[in-house]
Order: sequence, then C-alpha cells, then structure tokens
Amino acid sequence: MNWARVGVIISVLLAGDATAAPQASATLVDKVDAFVLAEMEREKLPGVAIGVITKDEVLIAKGYGQSNVEHRVPVTRETVFESGSVGKQFTAAAIMLQVEDGKLALEDSITKYFTDAPESWRPIQVRHLLTHTSGIPDYTVRDFDYRRDYTEDELATMAYQLELEFEPGARWNYSNTGYVLLGILIHKVSGRFYGDVLKDRVFVPLGMTTARIISEEDIVPNRAAGYRLVDGVLKNQEWVAPKLNTTADGSLYLSVLDFVAWDRGLRKNAILTPQSWSQVHTPVTLKSGKTYPYGFGWQLGESSGKPWYRHGGAWQGFTSVISRYLADDLTIVVLANLADANPERFVDGIATILNPQIATIEPTKPIADREPAVTERVRALLVSAGQGKLSPEEFAYTRAGFFPDAVKYYQQLLGPLGVPQRLDLLERKEMGDDRVYRYAAVYGDQTLFVSASLAPNDKVSDFSVWPK
Repeated sequence: MNWARVGVIISVLLAGDATAAPQASATLVDKVDAFVLAEMEREKLPGVAIGVITKDEVLIAKGYGQSNVEHRVPVTRETVFESGSVGKQFTAAAIMLQVEDGKLALEDSITKYFTDAPESWRPIQVRHLLTHTSGIPDYTVRDFDYRRDYTEDELATMAYQLELEFEPGARWNYSNTGYVLLGILIHKVSGRFYGDVLKDRVFVPLGMTTARIISEEDIVPNRAAGYRLVDGVLKNQEWVAPKLNTTADGSLYLSVLDFVAWDRGLRKNAILTPQSWSQVHTPVTLKSGKTYPYGFGWQLGESSGKPWYRHGGAWQGFTSVISRYLADDLTIVVLANLADANPERFVDGIATILNPQIATIEPTKPIADREPAVTERVRALLVSAGQGKLSPEEFAYTRAGFFPDAVKYYQQLLGPLGVPQRLDLLERKEMGDDRVYRYAAVYGDQTLFVSASLAPNDKVSDFSVWPK
C-alpha cells in the first residue's frame, strides 16, 4: 500500500474535503471509524483519541466520544490525556540527556546519588532502574496513601524501606518505584525538576506544544476528565494528591498531536545521539546472559522481521498505548479516558485493518499445544486460585503484594466459575530465563485470559488472570 498517498488523502478527509478522496481510501477511514466506535461501545468508553502515523505522514489524528461527560465536551486531536506509564519513555530520554551531559553514567551505583540508601542497594545501577531489573518492589502494590503530598525525600525514604525482591540484574519485574527514583535522580544531578528538563530539552525542541507535567491547579486547555466503571456505572476518577501526580513514573499530559511530534522526533533520532537511542532500544541482559525484551521505557518485540517498540500506561482514570512497527513504518497511538479501557485492543484492531499480517499485542488465535502437562498445571492453578489455595511454596518468585492481595482477588474472580471447560493456548515464548504461556480459559459463556510463567526450576514465577 502507498502509505504516503493514503496519508495525503486522509489528511484531506480530516480537513473536511471528502470529495477529493478516492472511494477506496475513504473506505479505509470508514473501517477504522466503525471499529473504534464499536469498540468504544463494547468497553463503555467515554472518549478516545487516535493517532496513526507513517512515513512522517499523519493518516489519522482525531477524537471520538466525550472528553468530559458532565459538560458534554467532545474529544479532539487537541484533547490532553494523562499519560500513565507511557510517560516512562520521556523520563528515560531525560536520563540519557544527563548521561550525554556527563552528569551520570548508566553503570553508576545509585548509592552514589542516594547516599543514605541501604547497603543492599549498592549493586543497583542506574541501568537497573531504567530496565526494571533493580529488584526494588513497586510502591503501588503496598499500602500506600495516594492522598498524601509526599516530597521527593519522603518518596526516597519510603523506597529505602522496601525489601529487594531479587538480586539486582537477576530478573525483570515492573517497578514504578524505580522510575520515581529516576525522576529524583534527574533533579539531583541537573539541579532542576525533571519536568522542567523535559519541557526545555524535549517538549519545546520537538514542538510538543501541549505536553506538560500534570497540574491540578493550573488552567489546562482541552484537559480531559478521567473515569472508571463501578458495577458498570461510570464514575469520576479517584482523587490523588497533587504532588504525587508529578512523579516520573508517568505523570504527563499529552495529546495525540504531541505524540505526532514525538514520533517525528523518534524517526529523526532527535534530542539524543544515535548511540543513546541504540541503548534505549536494546533489550536488557540479565545476569544469566539471557535478554529480556525491555529497553529504557520501551517494551521491545518484533513484527515482520523488524523491531516493534511499544508501551502502555494506566493512571487515574486514563489508559494509553503507543506502538511503533518499524517494518511497516507505522505508529499507532491510543489515548482513552477510562481506567477499565483496553487500548491494546484498539491498537490491534486498527493495525490489522491497515495490514492483516501485522503482529498484535494481544494474541487471540489458538496455537498448537505441545506441552499438555503445562496446560494441566495451569488448569490446576486456576482451580486452586478459585479455592483460595495458592501457596507460596509452588512459586519460585512472587512480586510484592501477590500474597495476599492478588490471591484474594483471584479467589473472588474464579471461585464462582469452577473448573474451566477449555484452555486454549494463545502464545508460548521465552522471556529472560522464564517460559511464558498465555491461554484463553473458557468457562461456559465467559472467557478469561491467563498468563503463567515457569522459572528454570519449573516453579511458577508469574501468574495472572484478567477478563477478556
């Protein structure tokens, strides 16, 4: 497909002159529109902004639904949404700017800068924070007061009190705490708040005119409201303390147009040197010598034989995804204002409309199951979880909060369902030292997704279940 030609056509359509576009390209836009509207209805989603970019051409940059339900304000391409963890890629860029400035090194122990940190932190390097391999637990799974305005010193002290989950560099485990610390580290070495560094050295140079740190008190034009579903009823997002909404683990306002500018910068290797971008997009190597498909603020994969970079985010009534398919020269951005939304489904749906052969974030088609013993083990795990009988002894590793919080949740979710009638294997892959299996678990007319990972010693290293 001639993407450049399609980009010009769709740009004309978005400007309102539909008569200038051939029917085939209008049909393409119609298919995307129809899919987005149907998915919004299925997910009960108030509003969503979609960006599709290829070969530096904007195919689609538009909004659907409402950015503010109470005031009936429509979503537009200028609507700003909260980023969630998509913001981590910007924090990573700000760290690399400090590396290029000679103010820190990726191999530095973070105790060089956090001088009052516990001795157990000495092996933790800056690189470990960027790649979620530090072993520092995620503060969001503990008893945490989201209504308290923590200072940077208080957040660091809180992190010091968390027991390391594994030896630094030995495993991968997502840690918002690590990125909170990276924001504080930027402040320490640059002498400036990380948000100001982003503004002056990333947002302004790239023309990201509405990108900024979240502020509860500032007047922010085109600010969307965030929502959640409570027993199927739409509610406003829960309130979070203002300072807590400024941390570097994902506290940005961004519009689709900001992402268009960001994508153009990424295509040009702007802001950072090519060598720095190469490090950002390199999978982390664990102590075992195996790699895990995560770089600096990006999940790394492959589509059509070339790199595929993506990341999602969820925070305070918002969900988001950016997905870059280098083989197709295609970037898709989805920004939604509902905590319960699944933006990955939007990305997958739009991508397959444009190219049916493209890789998907969420596999849905069953594949050949050549390890029936593993499948039966997962079935037994589901039954045990429904009965509240999961035991730490059968796990090689569990993240903070899994016992008892996740165990209680899975008991409530799975208990009424009994034994799954069918487990369809959707994906089997190796990630780091572990084997990862994803299934669709069919219980009558209800289907759940299940992910289970096995460590080299065949104990369970990860187990998660979520509604389809």
